[in-house]
Amino acid sequence: MSLKLAIGGKGGVGKTTVTSLLARCIADTNKRVIAIDADPVTNLAAGLGIDESKPIIPVSELKDLILERTGAVPGTIGGFFTLNPKVDDIPDRFSLEKDGVRLLVMGTVETGGSGCICPESTLLKALVNHLILNHNEVVIMDMEAGIEHLGRGTSGSMDGLIIVVNPGKRSRVAAEKIKKLGSDIGIKDIYVLGNRIKSEQDKDLIQESMKDFKILGLIPEYDEIANADREGVRPFDDISTIPEEFKTIVNKLLSK
Repeated sequence: MSLKLAIGGKGGVGKTTVTSLLARCIADTNKRVIAIDADPVTNLAAGLGIDESKPIIPVSELKDLILERTGAVPGTIGGFFTLNPKVDDIPDRFSLEKDGVRLLVMGTVETGGSGCICPESTLLKALVNHLILNHNEVVIMDMEAGIEHLGRGTSGSMDGLIIVVNPGKRSRVAAEKIKKLGSDIGIKDIYVLGNRIKSEQDKDLIQESMKDFKILGLIPEYDEIANADREGVRPFDDISTIPEEFKTIVNKLLSK
């Protein structure tokens, strides 16, 4: 089956942990999953349990490949280069797999910002387009808050933008901004997923203050997740022990 999800949120809300747990939980239902680390602070590998001693070279740093596919030297801006480079072989060649989830690290464009007209940016956008429009599997993207890798050409094929929030006001304000960005490029289904919920008061706060959002679920604060973060290991190593809240959310997503 095909399911395309982007996950965003203010830094520190637990977005990457949520992404990794949803990806693993979906893979446990015998779905093929590719997880894309599109956040400049790349740490999705740890959440998926992938050995970080293995070299994970971000796609944006594959200089020889970028030159080969675009015809331009990485780091240059403007000039002539291929705007529709071949990318269909990249997911298989440059991803690492663990327990049914393949990880692909996008990396960032250092020159000129995310919107620069440069070969690196062109290759990354072409790759995202390919994964969203042509890959017949579950794609789940851990995005930075600005969701810069997405554009109008891919938004219509997204099954949802999930914004992770905490009860704190700053993360809720950030969610409003991310929602606007998603709406502006045409993403129709935008959800809020409350994380690190400590009390009924926290639940009420999110439900009352975010009535304009579809609330996908509310995840309590789990000691297992906090302890795993401190130790640098993935939480719920045995995925069958994952809390019911995650299973319920995955069932909702897969039923759409």
